Amino acid sequence: MTEEATATMQGAIIDGAAAARALREEIARRTAALAARGIVPGLSVVLVGEDPASAVYVRNKEKASREAGMRGETIRLAASTTQEELLAVVDRLNADPAVHGILVQMPLPAPLDADAVIHRIDPSKDVDGFHPVNVGKVLIGDSSGFAPCTPSGVLHLLRVSGVETRGAHAVIVGRSNIVGKPMAALLVQPGVDATVTLCHSRTRDLADHVRRADIVIAAVGRARLITAAMVKPGAVVIDVGMNRIEDATAKSGSGLVGDVDFDGVRDVASQITPVPGGVGPMTIAMLLRNTLTAAERTVA
Repeated sequence: MTEEATATMQGAIIDGAAAARALREEIARRTAALAARGIVPGLSVVLVGEDPASAVYVRNKEKASREAGMRGETIRLAASTTQEELLAVVDRLNADPAVHGILVQMPLPAPLDADAVIHRIDPSKDVDGFHPVNVGKVLIGDSSGFAPCTPSGVLHLLRVSGVETRGAHAVIVGRSNIVGKPMAALLVQPGVDATVTLCHSRTRDLADHVRRADIVIAAVGRARLITAAMVKPGAVVIDVGMNRIEDATAKSGSGLVGDVDFDGVRDVASQITPVPGGVGPMTIAMLLRNTLTAAERTVA
């Protein structure tokens, strides 16, 4: 197929909600099998303060873990909680054999030190994949480490969508510790075998780099940054961004859009994720999978 013909076709939508649903069904089956052996995976989420967005995320995580047959709990702490008090909660969860996964919801209220909290979590219970031990394991390809949920969810979407990563040129826009950097580490591992370009706010000629990509992963937090003119016809486009913008047509007066101009880019891409309904559902599914894996590893 010529580039001209490809460019006139609308790209297929990668349904992250459906992929997450299938994965969560598999997780539920494995959880039930583990429970039959006397071990119920336990996920403890710590929420400090009353940030509305964080509260929604935490409720969704607790609900999802319980639907999977896990023991999900949320520990709510006041915004006035001290560093010492928060670390004491983490220490208690580290020592509790019924807790297999620990997640401290970010961002933390000032002046709490997020890095100190992350470093305090037992790496074997760090199902967010942010502890330096897990970061290092992911980088060197050690499968005993937990990868952060969003980039591992992206990789899962690529696999179930039949995207060939071997030898493909993947361009990641965004270098965060949560998505961009671990995404690059996962894509270059043996068995995935992509060639990776990692772009960021200081990258010169961003459009030039993106235009050469077979796979574009946008994770920079800028609404509709990636336009059709920046995407090679036939490329696969994964939109990790979630940005709230004004929308006079919406009842709330605002709407959610990604880092990709979906309507324009869909006319160029071969496959594309929507926002919402793309990468977002996969993040919670991968959190559940990490928690289940942590519990399974406790079985002698």
